[in-house]
Amino acid sequence: MSGFSRLGKAVAGAALAVALVMPLAASAQDATVTPYQPENDLGSLSGTIAADGSSTVGPITEALAEEFAGQAGGVKIPVDISGTGGGFARFCAGETDIQDASRSIKDEEKAACEAAGVNYYVFEIAYDGISIVVNPENDFVDCLTVEQLNKIWAPDSTVKTWQDVNPDWPADPISLYGPGTASGTFDYFTEQINGEQGASRTDYTPSEDDNVLVQGVAGDSGALGYFGFAYYEQNQDSLKLVSVDAGSGCVAPSKDSIRDGSYAPLSRPLFIYVNAESFTRPEVQEFMRFAIATAPGIVDEVGYVDSPVEIYVADQAKVEAIIAGTQAPDGPTAPSATPEGTPVS
Repeated sequence: MSGFSRLGKAVAGAALAVALVMPLAASAQDATVTPYQPENDLGSLSGTIAADGSSTVGPITEALAEEFAGQAGGVKIPVDISGTGGGFARFCAGETDIQDASRSIKDEEKAACEAAGVNYYVFEIAYDGISIVVNPENDFVDCLTVEQLNKIWAPDSTVKTWQDVNPDWPADPISLYGPGTASGTFDYFTEQINGEQGASRTDYTPSEDDNVLVQGVAGDSGALGYFGFAYYEQNQDSLKLVSVDAGSGCVAPSKDSIRDGSYAPLSRPLFIYVNAESFTRPEVQEFMRFAIATAPGIVDEVGYVDSPVEIYVADQAKVEAIIAGTQAPDGPTAPSATPEGTPVS
């Protein structure tokens, strides 16, 4: 289970950035999320809802699980962190009920779900900005261009020192920290920075647990790493945030720059996938009712950016349609229904 606690409180991405700032219709702006209203006696519910996947989305699910447990104490919701890819391997084998994902499901993962007879529903839960960080002792790196990030992280990179990145910087060695290959953050970062999902140098310290990466960067004066924005927010006293220049000047990730898409190309949507068979169980139904209704406030508290209100309103209607039996699964047989690049208010 993730050690992250709520108590602590491009240029290919240009298309996403455009989508993020698309004007919303007046009717959408008038939408409001309905407060959580259980349809079952929460005190009588029991069972275990198994969740796994992204270390980025995990803190959101963990926070929702903690809050839900306060009302439905008989329901256990363990949240494991195997990375998005590792989580999908379990999810598509039918081993988990909820899959936390910091990217959309891949075609080969859809095929695995189909082979195992696992249908699923997809819900956008929040937005994140992948954050570039260095050790606080680093007093010369404040901003990196996309080209410099590519120079550092490309599969054929020869960068060994900071001077290799910028001749005005010292010839001190760089220590790199980043997500492992099972991570959705790794997939998204490599696609946006290196032009191909999964394309990366391999001589760095990897982990599927962002807390490990935080500790690594915080304890290494030559370190540079990347992970989800919430992990920076929770550890900003021991990390230094680096802005990114995608061609329009240096922009630091913040809730505002992630929300309006100006933190490009590293702003992205986050998802929760739910096993369709699991959705027939009353404890899963109530948890999803609760999760969508309370997500906006909890997402903000955990350190991410809430999705547009109309997304949560639509997802509330989707949950009720699923429970009523009138909503077809989003996959694996349906065309891609993952709401990527949804506009953000």
